[in-house]
Amino acid sequence: RSRCHPFWQEFHKCYALADKPEECVLQRDDYLECLHHSKETLRTKTIQDEAYKQKEKRAKEAAASKKKADSAAASNVPRLNVVEEKAKATA
Repeated sequence: RSRCHPFWQEFHKCYALADKPEECVLQRDDYLECLHHSKETLRTKTIQDEAYKQKEKRAKEAAASKKKADSAAASNVPRLNVVEEKAKATA
């Protein structure tokens, strides 16, 4: 037996007893999902895309934060006379 045989049995049973084929849409969808994994594949792709977007966002935020910190550090050094005092102390 295949892994999807139980889904096929449910679909076949529903189809045999149903007045309208539309009554068995859920069983049919379950059987087709078991065969092709289309919903699972779509869900996995969506999760991977979102993870990639979040990774890119974190990288951009980290770069912006680093740039801001470097800018602040570079602009505060001359104002605090830290570099000049160290140069005088070593001379």
